[in-house]
Amino acid sequence: MTDRLAELSATGVAIWLDDLSRTRLSSGGLDQLRREKHVVGVTTNPTIFAKALSDADEYNWQLRDLATRGVTVEESARMLTTYDVRWACDVMRPAYDATNGVDGRVSIEVDPRLAHETDKTVAEAKALWWLVDRPNLFIKIPATADGLPAITATLAEGISVNVTLIFSLERYAEVMDAFLAGLEQARANGHDLTKIGSVASFFVSRVDSEVDKRLDRIGGEAADAEGKERTAALKGRAAIANAQLAYQRYSEVFSSDRWQALADAGAHPQRPLWASTSTKNPDFRDVIYVEELIAPGTVNTMPEAVIHAYADHGETRGDTVTGAYDDARGVLDALTAAGIDLADVVAVLEREGVEKFEASWNELLDGVRKSLDAAAHGAATPNKAAGGNP
Repeated sequence: MTDRLAELSATGVAIWLDDLSRTRLSSGGLDQLRREKHVVGVTTNPTIFAKALSDADEYNWQLRDLATRGVTVEESARMLTTYDVRWACDVMRPAYDATNGVDGRVSIEVDPRLAHETDKTVAEAKALWWLVDRPNLFIKIPATADGLPAITATLAEGISVNVTLIFSLERYAEVMDAFLAGLEQARANGHDLTKIGSVASFFVSRVDSEVDKRLDRIGGEAADAEGKERTAALKGRAAIANAQLAYQRYSEVFSSDRWQALADAGAHPQRPLWASTSTKNPDFRDVIYVEELIAPGTVNTMPEAVIHAYADHGETRGDTVTGAYDDARGVLDALTAAGIDLADVVAVLEREGVEKFEASWNELLDGVRKSLDAAAHGAATPNKAAGGNP
């Protein structure tokens, strides 16, 4: 049988899992994906943790102990999530060692309610880094205007960062500048640049969802069949074009003299990471955001269903990005000509992204609160998971 995931990995695409739960850890499922499906990293977010903790059975023993100690809801949420991330870091450690620290990374996000508070974001990043205490950790910081200086300051402390919620080419350029500034400061502060990692998480499918919704509206208002056909032909093309042009900017920045000075000091480049790679439109091929974004030095973080789909029928056609820049620019130009305000699209997506993660974080806290109350009143089941790895 063809090992399609091995073929994908051989092109220079790092395959990461976009999911984590205590059940996945205790069952050995994550380690199995590492061993059998070429998974070399893990990303998490508040939505993933809210879903994981909604099934409290695997967490009952820890909830009972937290309730007995009278730990606050917010600190309990951090104890629960960092326990899972620490365990995942240990599972992924072989990939970290095999790639000299490039892969084998696991991400945990700062409280999304701090997305517009620079100093508090840095403080929490430092706390999470200390709390998880694993070299293959990534701290996720959103690429808001206030997040940019937090990214630089966190990297300057020698802490590895996953920059998340990137939608626009302009913001991505600012993210790369923040990364370079952070490494320059880290070097000045005496940190070993070989130990610092970073990825820039460029969101994909959400761009198509927002653009295509607007195209449907424009097409519905079109006076003639030609206008309707023109808008229909642009559906499902914005996200890939946007990401392809992001890779072009990455290639330019990481071939600059400024970067070379850091590379000479042992720094690893900040790789583009394609996030939100499950298709939201059932009319699209289920692995389109993998197949059309194959390029060396990238990461594609996928839900498990997408990993299995690619293993079953994904097509690895070599680099599908670097030869597509002219076509990608043509797509964005055509979208603008059709009446799509791309600047407004990415502004809406960034705002909604922060709001969605805030809502998930609040959902997580509410679930923890209810579970702590149940544990305090003896409703939790007996300890059956205390043998966890960390």
